[in-house]
Amino acid sequence: MTSKEIIIDNKVGLYAKPATLFVQAAARFRSDILISKEEKHANAKSLLGVLSLGICRGNRITLTASGVDEEAALDALSSLLSSNFAEEDSAESVKSFA
Repeated sequence: MTSKEIIIDNKVGLYAKPATLFVQAAARFRSDILISKEEKHANAKSLLGVLSLGICRGNRITLTASGVDEEAALDALSSLLSSNFAEEDSAESVKSFA
């Protein structure tokens, strides 16, 4: 099991299009992936689950993956979050904590 903490810094957090892109990326992996905000947890492969967390800009989330491709999953999802979902006007997208 591998975990990574991330602070969300894109404009809208994980709503609508960014959440959809995130869930689609998570679904490519065989590992079980959880996304957590505070005390709430959701399956990262579930759009409704991700949306139910209400993740906004500035929120600290934890991604936890367990399975054969857990490290690749966390690397890919962290990269997606750090790409800021192609927002052009954001200076810094994500701060990661090991």
